Amino acid sequence: MPLAPQRILVTGATGFVGRHLLPRLRHAFPRASLLAAERHGVPDCPLAEIVLPMDLEQPEGMEALVRDAAPDVVVHLAAQAAVGEAFADPARTWRVNLLGTMALANATMRHAPHAPFLFISSAEVYGLSFRDSTVPLTELAPMQPANPYAASKAACDIALGEMSLRGLRCIRMRPSNHTGPGQSEGFVVAAFARQIARIEAGLQDAVMHVGALNRWRDFLDVRDVCSAYAMALQAAPELPPASVFNVASGTLRRIGDVLDALLARSRVAVRVEEDATRLRPTDVPRTAGDAGLLRRRLGWTPETSWDKTLDDVLADWRGRVAAGQA
Repeated sequence: MPLAPQRILVTGATGFVGRHLLPRLRHAFPRASLLAAERHGVPDCPLAEIVLPMDLEQPEGMEALVRDAAPDVVVHLAAQAAVGEAFADPARTWRVNLLGTMALANATMRHAPHAPFLFISSAEVYGLSFRDSTVPLTELAPMQPANPYAASKAACDIALGEMSLRGLRCIRMRPSNHTGPGQSEGFVVAAFARQIARIEAGLQDAVMHVGALNRWRDFLDVRDVCSAYAMALQAAPELPPASVFNVASGTLRRIGDVLDALLARSRVAVRVEEDATRLRPTDVPRTAGDAGLLRRRLGWTPETSWDKTLDDVLADWRGRVAAGQA
């Protein structure tokens, strides 16, 4: 691969992370063509020069996708990423996340063998290892996933590591929880902000329904996560195949405190009630990742303040509610 890639294929480019990543890639690689791979019916992708059809539930289509795209970099964002949906339909989560990913990686090995393959995994793969540790986990911690989404990502992680022995130039990123404007309500910070915005607009009673509040999580801003991905791609020619990087802020936040911070920004008084349907059957109290390797190797550090993240998420949901989109 040339030091400056010419054709970057991004799956899931119109999703939450993709909409933030494409501008970051445009800045990092101004001469590259951005190719978006998306399933039919998704919104337009104006930052991409080309949009190609893709359906991870039809892995046989990956051959044509990679052959037509002729990429010199592949960024695989697309996934079934909502834990709630994974519990509701584990089989689909495995089809999309494991079989779809393996088909894409195999097609990359055949049709773009020199292209780095940036795979977006998740800190969720560590699962029960968080429960068993008193310190933030490094990339060497055992993967003990505690939900179907995490299990499917861990399986991908292992499969791609093996494929690197056969030529796949994969880089595996394991980000902690991240949020920001544009996220769907299937994720906790966005779910809180959406309810507040709807209550402010008179579309919902002044009661918020929440899951477990006594959980501690390492939250990141999506824009900082995208910077880590872009930096990994810039360093790809020097990174060994099967490299793994945690992406974490190093700061644990209690879910209840996140809610309180958003409620402090609310324009109306709100009552909070626990909703049993929002509780996970398998959950760990604390998840803390160690991103020291990413800092040392790539020089990455999060730059977005938590206050800005919360302000932007709430402003985004207020705008969506006002536009009748929530």
